[in-house]
Amino acid sequence: MTTSHLSPDALNGFRGRRPTWSPSPSGDGSEQCTVEVPLDYARPDGPLISLALTRIRAKDPARRRGILLALNGGPGGYFGLGRGFPAVLSRTRLPEVYDLIGFDPRGTGASTPLTSEIIPPKAPFDSRLPDAEFPLLAEDARIREAGNQRLGGEARRHHNTPNTARDMDVIRQVLGEERLSFVGYTYGTYLGAVYGALFPERLDRCVLDSCVHPDWSWREQFMAQGRANRANVEVWAAWAAERNGVFRLGDSREAVLSAVEDAARNTAEQAGTLLRTLFDGAMGSRSANRARWAELGHLVNELRTGDAAVAGRWLSDERVWPPAETEGTTRCGVLDAVTLEKDWPAGLEVYYEDMRVFRENYPYGYGMLRAAPWVGAFRAFTPPQPPVKPTGEGLSPGLVVHADGDPTDHYEGGAAMAERLGYRLITVADSGQHEIYGLSGNAAVDALVDAYLVDGVVPEDTVCASTVLRPDLPSDDTSGATGRA
Repeated sequence: MTTSHLSPDALNGFRGRRPTWSPSPSGDGSEQCTVEVPLDYARPDGPLISLALTRIRAKDPARRRGILLALNGGPGGYFGLGRGFPAVLSRTRLPEVYDLIGFDPRGTGASTPLTSEIIPPKAPFDSRLPDAEFPLLAEDARIREAGNQRLGGEARRHHNTPNTARDMDVIRQVLGEERLSFVGYTYGTYLGAVYGALFPERLDRCVLDSCVHPDWSWREQFMAQGRANRANVEVWAAWAAERNGVFRLGDSREAVLSAVEDAARNTAEQAGTLLRTLFDGAMGSRSANRARWAELGHLVNELRTGDAAVAGRWLSDERVWPPAETEGTTRCGVLDAVTLEKDWPAGLEVYYEDMRVFRENYPYGYGMLRAAPWVGAFRAFTPPQPPVKPTGEGLSPGLVVHADGDPTDHYEGGAAMAERLGYRLITVADSGQHEIYGLSGNAAVDALVDAYLVDGVVPEDTVCASTVLRPDLPSDDTSGATGRA
């Protein structure tokens, strides 16, 4: 039996394995346990790995409707909350009717780990890397994949989204539940869609927040972040142009964008490549955060001088991407493994040509680096099955939540996911927020999602206002107006 043809009945051998819960040392009122699952679902009687779970029980047993799992992060849950989700979601209405279940996905956290070597990169951190340095960036990816394989070995090919979905179904079975409900953020949206494709009759209510695109490869998903960041910068530039009297960047969107490029060029020439790279990062992060738009206008104006001290002051809190891995000798290897479940181009010139395009058009938010060669260009294993195609067949009604300016998961993905699954779409307008429900303090979104998950009220497609507002600065030609125009 191959993994791609695995029947749900193959998991029935785990149905009677009831876990033993104990109080969690976190002090948040949760319980904890471990559950064993097959490393390879094509060999359910083969090696097992453990999953670490937490639970906060429903407050009213009489109203209890089942279990609800949640996941974000990744791909793979790599940057997710895992076992912390029950405590986070306990602030919503969900504990009224659900046992909240958190889990560290296979390979992460307190579950059986999948580790990889930490190998410092040799290519310079440069958001507009010159062509001559492209091979060094590719070599970093090749060496990283070799380090992944040395420590992860055969187990890597079994750390993928379909197997994590199957893990969720084992959790459902060992907890004695007929169905499960699910809240997925970011990578978790793809996991929820794959679970629904594999086990549609087992998925009850489902909310997917800040979606990946159901049809994109992981490379296409990463590259879309460059386009999303550019879109936020352009919306900000149009706003700043209407306030040229404040920022002095020009009275059209094109003039403001030209001023941005002046600032980038002068910063590189006089303050160095690192500060210009951080400036490109700031253009992405601060254009997404509408509350920082005025700050961004002043930043661009001052950085046109190219003064290193000025640039350093403005950019001191800007984070690098990808985050540096410098502590110890090993790291979690799940992100790399899961991204290899879909194909990547093997020829490096494909990456190099895209990098040139992104360097010219999408440098903000480190966009060019998102088009660069990744470990997938040197994949050390063949995935055990093709990717699972999300489908709405057999699903109950569900919700998609997505901010229209999300710089991490392009809004196009949320709209496509809602259409594919037949889910209702809740759009947060004029917002660069990422992961909304229960995490961002948007009362309108929280009320709609709570009413659906708790009361079964399925809304129509809805547009909600953002809770992160543009600065209240009047435009040049409407002195009495607010900055929402």
